[in-house]
Amino acid sequence: MKSPHIFKKVIQYFLQGLIILAPIAITIYAVTALFNFVDNILPSLISYFNPDLLGTDAAGNAKKIPGLGFILVTLIVILVGYISSSYIISKLVDLFDKILERTPGIKILYSTVKDFFEAFAGNKRKFDKAVLVSIETTDVWQIGFITQEEVHGFGLQEYVAVYVPQSYALTGRLYFVKTDRVKLLTDISSAEAMKFAISGGVTTIEEESATSKGNGK
Repeated sequence: MKSPHIFKKVIQYFLQGLIILAPIAITIYAVTALFNFVDNILPSLISYFNPDLLGTDAAGNAKKIPGLGFILVTLIVILVGYISSSYIISKLVDLFDKILERTPGIKILYSTVKDFFEAFAGNKRKFDKAVLVSIETTDVWQIGFITQEEVHGFGLQEYVAVYVPQSYALTGRLYFVKTDRVKLLTDISSAEAMKFAISGGVTTIEEESATSKGNGK
């Protein structure tokens, strides 16, 4: 009689442990993979252009000091961001930017990657206006983000471009929607809305974030 009960308890403890450990393990794996990727950039470049500078280990790979490549790449990125704020450098960056955006073949890849990063971290952030959008029927709403408030170039008046993220994915779909089918979210932050949408609605909205957002703090 006790065996099924014990087995049920073991399964329960296993699932509880999995719930605790899985997010931690996945987060550590993702952070470690990103760290190793960045950390290997500089040694790989040095090894490619000057194989004898760093030397090789017993396996024939370029020697490296763990963490040094990550620190140097981070410092280089910060330095580029700092000097790009000066007038002369900013003009050179703008010139190089225009050259790449007008180069056949390259401009598609370059402009797409550039717009993607600027949408999240640049001066032209696009995912800062969370909305509820009704697409298929007036009784069903989805979380989305206004990316363009005017789409006159597509021959549409009183429409906006709304990006709707998909749950448990880094992808989404773009829709042109009439403004009367869009409701701006003012009680939660864009970050909370994105997290809620990507998690499939299983995450909880932080009450402090919602309160501070509503109070304009």
